[in-house]
Amino acid sequence: MEDRSDLRYAILDPTGNITALVESPVAVSRQPEVAAGIMARHPQVEQVGFLTAVSQDGEPGRSALRMAGGEFCGNAAMSAAALVLLSESPGTTGDRVQPDGESTPETVCLQVSGAERPVEVRLWRETENRFRAGVRMPPAKEISKESFSWEDNRGQLPVVWMEGISHIVIEPDSPFWALRRDKASAEAAVRDWCDRLSADGLGLMFYEDSPSARRLTPLVYVPGSGTVFWENSCASGTSAAGMYLAEKNGGPVDLTMEEPGGVLRVESDPARGETWLYGRAKLVERYGARRETEGGVSL
Repeated sequence: MEDRSDLRYAILDPTGNITALVESPVAVSRQPEVAAGIMARHPQVEQVGFLTAVSQDGEPGRSALRMAGGEFCGNAAMSAAALVLLSESPGTTGDRVQPDGESTPETVCLQVSGAERPVEVRLWRETENRFRAGVRMPPAKEISKESFSWEDNRGQLPVVWMEGISHIVIEPDSPFWALRRDKASAEAAVRDWCDRLSADGLGLMFYEDSPSARRLTPLVYVPGSGTVFWENSCASGTSAAGMYLAEKNGGPVDLTMEEPGGVLRVESDPARGETWLYGRAKLVERYGARRETEGGVSL
């Protein structure tokens, strides 16, 4: 790619799912290339999004987030909302505190790739650059059982069809549970199954409800960006698991899941058609023209 020393972007950490958000304008056709360049410079980055401001009727409107592959991402939405708030009100918080001791959140609404409607994010500032966050997740379009095969294994798996991405929930009693330990086979399977389902993106969510904890191990494939990652956390996948378990249990669920990068919590109520995902996001570093003169990156 050509030299882009003026490229402005930030790296954020939403529960270990390290996300880069580009603040400079980049044509959609070039976004996968720019994303690949950032990920090459920062190997810890698992995904890249592009944050812009969109006008409504000639007036400044809400911020818009487009992921490099055009998929939907809850962790990136959380990160983008935090970055918007940091840009609008830098410094320590002046949140109002309610009688029960809970601070009043700031609310940011974003247009996010893969989502038909604006996504609401609520943020509680914990430190200057770290937030507790809740994302109102787009509802599942459908939850179905589909037949799959891989090598000598065959069986049915639940597919949570979401806007911009879909997820398969795999539990220990599934014939495909062994894929959790066979990374190469799992990565080949998620590519094959994504193509078969014609999904915008596909996650394999290995979910285990053990006596000690609920654990989720996420593997996500996005054809648009050509990336396959064993993610440290997956907001949309956690939400999908919550939606599936709520339907399976026939009622609302409130679940805390341990993931490789930390803890995410999902509340899902099928009767109300509402799912909230809770986690944390913090700003790690910002890069740009001034950063370049201080020995930063040049893309």
